[in-house]
Amino acid sequence: MTSSSPSRFHQLHLQSEPLRLPNAWDAGSARQIESLGAQAIATTSAGVAWSLGYRDGNQLPVEEYVARARSIARVINVPLSADIEGGYHDNPRAVADSVVRLIDAGVVGINIEDGSADPQQLCRKVEAIRAASIRADVPLYINVRTDVYARNLVPQQEKVSEVMTRAQAYAQAGADGLFVLGLVDAGEMLSIAQSSNLLLNVSVWPGLPPLATLATYGVRRISVGSWLPQTLWASNEQLVRGFLSQDETAPLMAAAAPYAEINARF
Repeated sequence: MTSSSPSRFHQLHLQSEPLRLPNAWDAGSARQIESLGAQAIATTSAGVAWSLGYRDGNQLPVEEYVARARSIARVINVPLSADIEGGYHDNPRAVADSVVRLIDAGVVGINIEDGSADPQQLCRKVEAIRAASIRADVPLYINVRTDVYARNLVPQQEKVSEVMTRAQAYAQAGADGLFVLGLVDAGEMLSIAQSSNLLLNVSVWPGLPPLATLATYGVRRISVGSWLPQTLWASNEQLVRGFLSQDETAPLMAAAAPYAEINARF
């Protein structure tokens, strides 16, 4: 079993401590993240979209995403998971076909979300993806993201039960993991984790308990999401504004990584 195999990626979710995933958006960021000790690489769909000049929100052309995934897989030796938003199509078969292309590019896991759509629609997509992965003889790790919390799809007092209902449906469809974006309450994490066979994934979010405590609440995976490119975007804007309008050059060099150090990573 290689370090980048699907089986290895599954095993990383069963460690004593949750798998930490600092999300990448291109080959360079993925290589840097791996070199700093990440056990796997997951993409941020927002970061990938922005780096290719598209809005986030199912606007990214699949062929460009496949090319990006292939370029990331080329430079890393750990498992690669791709965040594919809602699958970039309403037709389950078309979504599954896109996932097969990502598998061929080196992806061993995916993240797919329900958003504000009917959860049964996502179930049909997951069923099609699972069937396609079986045909491809790849035990793809399917992580299903639900936006019950992030989009406030139901009243607060109904969120846990709604997530549990969706988790059961997603598990029956063939999912491996459950990503509850916006979930930060420790007690609710524990309730959700104990009610489902799916392995719980949470994201860095305002109010999230300390990372070292999350295993206690049943969390198996922690993602960074788009916070890294968002932070770098803000930093780059500050530097460029200073250069263009304030005659500032020193900040451009003050915290720069050495050229040779960056070049040596590749």
